[in-house]
Amino acid sequence: MAEITSEVLVERLAAWGVDTVFGLPGDGINGIMEGLRRHSDKVRFVLVHHEEAAAFMAVAHAKATGRIGVCLATSGPGGVHLANGLYDAKLDHVPVLAITGLQESSVLGTSYQQEVALDRLFEDVTEYNQVVMNPAQLPTLVDLAIRTAYARRGVAHLTIPNDIQIAPAHDDPYQSVAPVRPPATSPVFLSPQVRPHDDDLRRAAEVLNAGEKVAILAGVGARGAGALVEEVAAKLDAPIVKSLMGKMVVPDDSPYVIGGLGLLGTKPSEELMEEADTLLMLGTNFPYTKFLPEPGSAKVVQIEIDPIRAGARIPTDVPLVGDVATTLRALLPLLETKQGSLLRSYREKFADWQHAMATLESAERDPIAPQFLAHQLDVQAADDAVMTCDSGTIATWAARHWQIRGGREFYLSGTLATMAPGLPYALAIQHAYPGRQVIAYVGDGGFAMLMAEFHTAVRYNLPVKVVINNNNSLGQILWEQMVLGYPEHGVRFGSPLPDYAGWASGCGAFGLRVDKPGDLAGALGEALAYPGPALLDVAVNPDEPPLPGKVSYDQAKKFATAWLKGQPHKAAIATTLFKDKIQQFRD
Repeated sequence: MAEITSEVLVERLAAWGVDTVFGLPGDGINGIMEGLRRHSDKVRFVLVHHEEAAAFMAVAHAKATGRIGVCLATSGPGGVHLANGLYDAKLDHVPVLAITGLQESSVLGTSYQQEVALDRLFEDVTEYNQVVMNPAQLPTLVDLAIRTAYARRGVAHLTIPNDIQIAPAHDDPYQSVAPVRPPATSPVFLSPQVRPHDDDLRRAAEVLNAGEKVAILAGVGARGAGALVEEVAAKLDAPIVKSLMGKMVVPDDSPYVIGGLGLLGTKPSEELMEEADTLLMLGTNFPYTKFLPEPGSAKVVQIEIDPIRAGARIPTDVPLVGDVATTLRALLPLLETKQGSLLRSYREKFADWQHAMATLESAERDPIAPQFLAHQLDVQAADDAVMTCDSGTIATWAARHWQIRGGREFYLSGTLATMAPGLPYALAIQHAYPGRQVIAYVGDGGFAMLMAEFHTAVRYNLPVKVVINNNNSLGQILWEQMVLGYPEHGVRFGSPLPDYAGWASGCGAFGLRVDKPGDLAGALGEALAYPGPALLDVAVNPDEPPLPGKVSYDQAKKFATAWLKGQPHKAAIATTLFKDKIQQFRD
């Protein structure tokens, strides 16, 4: 068979180290599918049920492996479905390549069936965005797309008309009038080791050495530099606070960690941000500025790889543009060792906080407390387990009760905070690391959106464990409405209850529903031990509030306002809150 242009595309992906493409076929990419078929020994095509899931899988692959994730969709509606997952990649700064089909070049602009200008649709989400109009442009455009995705930590998009996909490889059908030849490039990207200037490092050290109460805020940009972060904490007597995306930067059992920051964080972390006179921000673009020190109340040193983000959230005295690990290695010799008591005092506060959280993990509480479910996952999961998580109250329970230790990892949609990525994330990570335990800890709302992908797990024999924190509601929105002073409305799904365990069994996998606390530990152990895909649907208390680390007067006032305006289920909510306090006082 004569080589077609789509083969050049697939071969170049393979040359970049791409071994998997997640997607859904369609008539707008039949040529690309043929290229994948001819080179299936080099690049594997993973068939999903929804293009949004394919994009999420590409994102998760990139987050977990550091290598570019690739997703594929047909022209028109197929490409449109990719958008949410691509925004997840854009906002969390991970390299993803989206490949889409396009109508034949001769009919573009004629309102042909499913004609959508996907290049224009993706203008905002992409760092590189190109229509391939000549077979001679490949493989160079693949090189430029992937190189740009890596360099700018974002999304690249190539859309290829049907006729170009099946045109003879390397064909150059048009006469050249410029002094050029068809482009030629190599599949190479050299990652720079960015180090700040010595003068900036000295200025940063002066600020940190002068600080009497230094706090460290570590984000996902510090991943891989955990040991260095701890060295800095030891020198500066500085407690470490972590963003949610940065949860796995430093283990939760580190002697320097005092938990997360924000609505899902801990009380000691909030108090530290109020007391600190100096803040060292490491690889974080933490958006919730209300939880950061008041501008002018603390000196700020920020290490950030992107000069645009350095100083974007809080006035920064010394912005250090550089890779976190490289920068800390250069900064450490300049730091003076402090003999203070700040770290010790906040570790004591954190121990009290952990005890308060542990009291809520009781097996005696009925209905099942979501904290008890999250704790059981923490106890029974392997020390190198990977947890993926959805957005919503589920993220609160994971943030507070899933402990990073050993080789554990944790992934979720950070900045976009979209619903539904937990399951497709787990599939992609299990595909990349078939020997590891991968747990999708998801809410019923998010799971229902892309639940068909559990069937994908079964078809590919990916032994993911799906644990549904089922409160039969959109729990986060419920509590957000109340905190705004509004009685809840339109957030509980009611009856009939979906049979998610039955769906899992119908797919040919393990499925079990649990609604009694005494049954949970055994059922979870059974699911985790199952050799293939398994789903555990756990009915948890829908009236358990994900309270912030510190409840402000304004929050309490608006909560009471919602109560007075006619909040439904207030008796059940009041009972749950009362039981929470009784449990804490008793223990």
